[in-house]
Amino acid sequence: MNAFDERFLTRNGLAARQLAALLLGHEPDTRLPRVRDLAEELGCGNGTVQAALRLLEESGAVETAARGHLGTFLVRSDRSVLWRLSGLGTLLAAMPLPYSRRYEGLATGLRTAFDEAGTPFAITFMRGAGARTTALLEGKVDLVVLSRFAADRLIEEHSGDLELVVDLGPATYVGAHGLLLREGASLDAPGLRVAVDHASEDQRMLAERAFAGRPDVEWVEASYMQLGDLFERREADVTVWNLDEVQGRPTMRAEVLPLGDEITRDLSLRNSKAAVIGRAESGTALRAVRDAVDPSRVTALQSEVLRGERMPSY
Repeated sequence: MNAFDERFLTRNGLAARQLAALLLGHEPDTRLPRVRDLAEELGCGNGTVQAALRLLEESGAVETAARGHLGTFLVRSDRSVLWRLSGLGTLLAAMPLPYSRRYEGLATGLRTAFDEAGTPFAITFMRGAGARTTALLEGKVDLVVLSRFAADRLIEEHSGDLELVVDLGPATYVGAHGLLLREGASLDAPGLRVAVDHASEDQRMLAERAFAGRPDVEWVEASYMQLGDLFERREADVTVWNLDEVQGRPTMRAEVLPLGDEITRDLSLRNSKAAVIGRAESGTALRAVRDAVDPSRVTALQSEVLRGERMPSY
């Protein structure tokens, strides 16, 4: 370990690491909080804060300028150095399997936006919002990408443990959902067999809403990969599915029907939005993520992938 690194293991150095995390949320040419306010937030003395700030300047992480009675301003910052010194490490995000162009675009947008912000970022792919959220709660991942619809329900279910980090807006998670009716099947038939994927919060909740009031239906467990085979073997009659995925499977012999107006009005916006959630206890990292990620940049990159103007890269 070199002398520079050893300085960040002293009391002043530890304060500098905490200060680095705070400064991730400050844009250049903005006034910094007063030293005494920083000292109160970090739980140390004014002199320690001043020494910590000097360490960050000497490391090349920031450049500040005193402007008399206006206070001290952040002239420049290097987010990659600030992030490294803060000790926040590489953020691992769990996303849905990239089996639609929309998901590939979302992964590309997130990865590129984090890279441009100097924030170490990696993606792991896991099927099912419930499985991804379990991994988050167990500390195996730092962030989870899912629909805003599922995010709201899971945040409510795990009140105080999870929080919303960013909402990326309509049509960033799915374009639309619809009913897939197997060729030769009828929605009016008694004992209708409805395929449901319990690993998917969205699909399960939408299916339950779509067939509420039909006590005669038979629920058939299915996944994205099994659906075509179930229809081919005539083991399921209908399901609610992400139409982005259906577009990638032109050989599936099924009729696409709209969901009911009430379901569409109630769920279409929240269900189509991509959301990122994290553990509430990771407050510093979550604030840094909010500051690092520009939702408009993510969606612009996703749109380029959807239009075929950019190759997916994640």
